[in-house]
Amino acid sequence: MKENKSMSIFFALIIAFSGGVIFSYLAIPIPWLLGPMAAMLITSRFKGVKLKWPSYLRDAALVIVGYSIGLSFTRAAIVNILTNLPMMLILTVLLVSFAALMAFFISKLSGVDYPTVLTGSIPGGLSQMIIFAEENKGINITTVTFLQVSRLLMIVFFVPFIIFGPVLNMKHTDLVIGDIAHGAVSPAVVFLFGAICILTALIGKKLRFPTPFLLGPILGTALLTNVGFQGPPLPSFFLDVSQFMIGGYIGLLLKPEKLERKKTSILLALLSGLVLVSGSLAISIYITDVLNISIVTSFLSLAPGGMDQMGIIAHEVNADLSMVTGFQLFRLFFIYFAVPPLLRWYFKRKFSGKEESLHN
Repeated sequence: MKENKSMSIFFALIIAFSGGVIFSYLAIPIPWLLGPMAAMLITSRFKGVKLKWPSYLRDAALVIVGYSIGLSFTRAAIVNILTNLPMMLILTVLLVSFAALMAFFISKLSGVDYPTVLTGSIPGGLSQMIIFAEENKGINITTVTFLQVSRLLMIVFFVPFIIFGPVLNMKHTDLVIGDIAHGAVSPAVVFLFGAICILTALIGKKLRFPTPFLLGPILGTALLTNVGFQGPPLPSFFLDVSQFMIGGYIGLLLKPEKLERKKTSILLALLSGLVLVSGSLAISIYITDVLNISIVTSFLSLAPGGMDQMGIIAHEVNADLSMVTGFQLFRLFFIYFAVPPLLRWYFKRKFSGKEESLHN
């Protein structure tokens, strides 16, 4: 069994690496994220092919990304984020409300019940929404999982082509991660930041933080940065490695063969992803002038993908990483702590109303 598992992991690494090489050769945006993702998604569809991607690779990648994002949280950046908190709340509520309205129309057109479509359409809360679906009767967990994961995959593929394509026409940068001057960094400082990242990730997991291996290092690194320590900037190679480890993991998440009503569900996922990205782009054009930030920073701040993926793309185009992460982090906490109670209240009223009408 151990040998079979090891071989499955080995072949998965080879296939993911091949995808990264091919996407790099074809000059496709963020190749070491999209390449492994596409290669794993396609290869895992063949019968008899068993691929495994250890979760510890994904966790290690999130620690790297979390550290790089944490470096951008200088005092000036934090003040800027606190100043924009009211706007973050308004835009988050607007985006979640837009997703709820979109879910209503998709439910009517597809015939899939609204609670299932709504739970599968909430942007940015993949694990939380899947857990929520498991805890509530009447929600189709398989459809919710497929909608959330496939929309995430679509957004991670689609957003880079908006950013780097003819819509925004941004260029890649070869900057190191973190706005820190080059210079000699003592081994003690390197060890300190490494230890803090690992420790905060483990504490975050113990406390059941959302995405603890990302959020923990962000908070730990930001804390050290704001008390006067300067962490070493990471070369682009480390970002490529983190993309590779995240891309391979995401590529194996989607399993269409286990889905009922495949055509309807796939259409639902494509439609919801397209509408959400289009809505985010439209809103970002407005807040570009309001907050006096670049269009790419505003778009990545609102894009309904994962914080780690948006952070990676933000670095690639030299966007305001702290602003992007601040918006994404605020929405993450809002979705994790505010949305589930609201949904439970709504579904309780909805389902109790149905039961009363049946009794009558």
